[in-house]
Amino acid sequence: MKRLLFSILFLITAVAIAQEIKSPSQFLGYELGTAFTRHHRVVDYYNHLASNAPDRVQLIEYGVTNEQRPLILAYVSSSENISNLESIREAHINNTKGRELPTKAIVWLSYNVHGNESVSTETSMQTIYELLTEKSDFLEDTVVIIDPCINPDGRDRYVNWYYQNKNTPHNVDPNSKEHHEEWLNGRPNHYMFDLNRDWAWLTQVESQQRIKIYNQWLPHIHVDFHEQGVDNPYFFAPAAEPYHEVVTDFQRNFQKVIGKNNAKYFDAKGWFYFTKEIFDLLYPSYGDTYPTYNGSIGMTYEQGGSGRAGLAIKTSIGDTLTLKDRISHHLTTGLSTVEIASQNTALLNKEFKKFFQNNDFEYKSYVLSGDPDKLEALGNLLQLHEINYGWAENSSVKGYDYGSGKTTSKKTSSKNMVVSTDQPKGTMAKVLMEPKTKLSDSLTYDITAWSLPYAYGLDAIASKTLIKIGSKDHSSDSWNTSNDLPKNAYAYIADWTSMKDARFLSELIKQNIRIRYANHPFTVNGKAFNRGSLIITTADNKNHKTFVTSLEAVSKKHQIKLTATESGFVEKGKDFGSSSVPMITDSKIAILSGDPTSTLQFGEIWHFFEQQLNYPVTILDSKYYSSVNLSEYDVLILPNGWYGNFFNDSKLASLKQFVLKGGKIIAMQGAIKGISGKKGFAIKEKKIEKDSLENYPLHDDSEREYIKNTITGAIFKTKVDPTHPLAYGYPDHYFSLKLGKAAYEKLDTGSVAYLEKDSSPVSGFAGSEALKEIQETLVFGVENHGKGQVIYMVDNPLFRGFWENGKLFFVNALFMVQ
Repeated sequence: MKRLLFSILFLITAVAIAQEIKSPSQFLGYELGTAFTRHHRVVDYYNHLASNAPDRVQLIEYGVTNEQRPLILAYVSSSENISNLESIREAHINNTKGRELPTKAIVWLSYNVHGNESVSTETSMQTIYELLTEKSDFLEDTVVIIDPCINPDGRDRYVNWYYQNKNTPHNVDPNSKEHHEEWLNGRPNHYMFDLNRDWAWLTQVESQQRIKIYNQWLPHIHVDFHEQGVDNPYFFAPAAEPYHEVVTDFQRNFQKVIGKNNAKYFDAKGWFYFTKEIFDLLYPSYGDTYPTYNGSIGMTYEQGGSGRAGLAIKTSIGDTLTLKDRISHHLTTGLSTVEIASQNTALLNKEFKKFFQNNDFEYKSYVLSGDPDKLEALGNLLQLHEINYGWAENSSVKGYDYGSGKTTSKKTSSKNMVVSTDQPKGTMAKVLMEPKTKLSDSLTYDITAWSLPYAYGLDAIASKTLIKIGSKDHSSDSWNTSNDLPKNAYAYIADWTSMKDARFLSELIKQNIRIRYANHPFTVNGKAFNRGSLIITTADNKNHKTFVTSLEAVSKKHQIKLTATESGFVEKGKDFGSSSVPMITDSKIAILSGDPTSTLQFGEIWHFFEQQLNYPVTILDSKYYSSVNLSEYDVLILPNGWYGNFFNDSKLASLKQFVLKGGKIIAMQGAIKGISGKKGFAIKEKKIEKDSLENYPLHDDSEREYIKNTITGAIFKTKVDPTHPLAYGYPDHYFSLKLGKAAYEKLDTGSVAYLEKDSSPVSGFAGSEALKEIQETLVFGVENHGKGQVIYMVDNPLFRGFWENGKLFFVNALFMVQ
């Protein structure tokens, strides 16, 4: 009788709540799933919920996108929990330090990280409504955090495109235009970055703003909602191998608990699904792995559909997949996950505490040294992740040397950065810093190497000993700072080693300050300077009315230390009037966009110019490229892509004339294939004879046979010619992230970076057959042609914006190669 009365009371309460707030369909004016909802209307609905149920919904705006759309989060829970939200958060974070054992579960649901995986945001609205009404009992011991749209710019790009191109009524024929997005598709953000690869690198404004809030909560469970191909059934946890070795037994097992609960609901409906395939837990920058390495049960949920699906589409087996279907599936797994969390609050809190207390890894400390600017850049990233670091004492360290791959000993000083795994974020530190990632399976969904010392161009030792951090706070004096400049100097000299120097150069050019650079090492006033050093003379800038004050302001802004000299006469090297000290030109730069280029690499270049180098660039679309007068530009960048027959005879002739007359082409990855073998371009693909197969693999083994011919994002040590302008600022080696097996022969002259014989990855996976193909091949090279140059970049130095040590090669290509 009591149970019946409770059920009646609960039903009456749910009906009353439902009358206070509107369902998504009621609020939007159309049945959810029959149309796509633009982002501003989604925000309106969440504001409606927060206004009409303020005791159970708290809404915050945590940032804005590049296109000025708001990024919002909704906290939804019981009235009591919402009124004590900050106390719940503090108790949860204190649990990471072993101070408390809270009683609430924290679940974070992230939707629409890929803009054209559009069902996610629609589902978020129905999910929060259900939690406030029929499923409100889940919230008694659970705080649910909902990010309805991680990528508003990409989502609205897709939704707007779909409305402009759909049939009326919508057409399920997969050949119809509404199922074929154009080149600028809705998946990435404004700068065409994949935000689901940016959790660790934080190159994008959406990621940078989100991580601040995420670190304030560090949820027990995080779900990243996605879509995959139209013909695929639903995927949910447990994930596929490889799992990173830091993933705990509890995290593995609890994924199964959640997966079985999801399966229970799918089985009841007869819905198809799969687990333990394709989507692994290795690469640290996903929306499932990054949370996992920070203590969560991190999971990807994948619904069939994505940008091709529209409102409905016919699948390959003749079924019709509708947006309503897709919403139902994501709604079910979302609610199922919250349900499991609400039933396991004590266990989740107990294991969450253990995760942060058991950082017993092989390497206890990572000791880094190198250019102060690069240390600063790495320190900035670590701070965003709230990973602690400090500075060593005058002592020594023994451990694995990243450069040699051997165990060595080195002296330490206060100039050495120390990152320890003995801290709350120790697991994340280990994952980002480790020299080699252990692979339980070589079949992976993304790159297999990303170690930050290699990415930032720093020397490092991984030590099995916990290195003591000195009492000195090195941050106040470790980075270059500027003094007031003398007004009557002959010249001012700056080093050339990092992106900080590159941004300094960029701003000087924009302020019409003329700069020279050194093609040879030199010594002045007893101080040695390397190739590429910037030389800013008073004579070159005699017509600049505010020369010294402007130079001083720019140097202070970028924290560049300038060395003043009273003479252009050097003690060693070439005097400043030598032809070996040429002027850097104010280059007008263009990038090719549209088909046939890769949206992702075009976006990397675009973002690099506008958000990292801060230098103007012109975007030329392939649709009108043929009508552009290339002579108006000094540099033309051809991003990675699938060029096929794009360069016909006419376009090739135009390219050749552009270079002959002094233009510069930077051809990257797939663009090289588009011009290799063509008359006027010396680059040649490397061809090797393959052994014939004596035994054909079984069908089940074919995938593993295939990966013998692949390189899945592995780090290689390359040989560098540091005397070439393309390599100014680099030593005689460079650690390159190789993303495939594209192989080109070294140039007769101008091979600046290349793989030597018997090269193998220092970290990551490379198939045995692919390794044979890339031996003694070009990585970066320059071909002189007439008055101009063609610069070949077989590997991508701007990959996802995080391979910091490759960026100076790209800047050198723009300004130093002449």
